[in-house]
Amino acid sequence: MKILKVLEKTELVIVDLEVNLGKEKRTGLTLCVRYNNEYFPLNTAHDGRPILMNMDNVIKN
Repeated sequence: MKILKVLEKTELVIVDLEVNLGKEKRTGLTLCVRYNNEYFPLNTAHDGRPILMNMDNVIKN
């Protein structure tokens, strides 16, 4: 494993995230990275499993 690049101007934040699970809405504290005014969840809001920082998962503020 090797580090290719360190992203500048990033911040770790904890957000209270609301997600839709079928007809049900759930909220949960979620660890995110804030980068360029976009939030990348690092774990799932409903069960806390880790996920990769991925453009498909971005949440725009």
